[in-house]
Amino acid sequence: MAQIKIYGLRETLTPIKARLSDVIHACVVEALKFPPDKRAHRFFPLEREDFYSPAGRTDQYIIIEIMMIEGRTVETKKQLIRLLFERINRELGISLQDIEIAIMEAPKHNWGFRGKTGDEVEINYKIEV
Repeated sequence: MAQIKIYGLRETLTPIKARLSDVIHACVVEALKFPPDKRAHRFFPLEREDFYSPAGRTDQYIIIEIMMIEGRTVETKKQLIRLLFERINRELGISLQDIEIAIMEAPKHNWGFRGKTGDEVEINYKIEV
């Protein structure tokens, strides 16, 4: 299970949402071995006055937050981050300086879906990758 939030300026994020979602999902499927039908992306297009960014960033600056059940190896998480940087840059032309990624993990019992806690639900894909 993973939930992904993407933040950016409304004027630059909105036109690329569908393509960015496709790129992110392809990276998640490859690195985390997710089934192709498991996509949970939330976009937060913000007005300029609501989205402050560090010095040296452009209007393409985006933040990607990935919340997932713990269990992936450090190398798997690093692979996901590397894939996201590489493919977002290559396919959408967003500079590496304008992409920030944070992965947050929670134990299975801290998740709730399908009417149960995450440690009670049978998941049809492997988390320990």
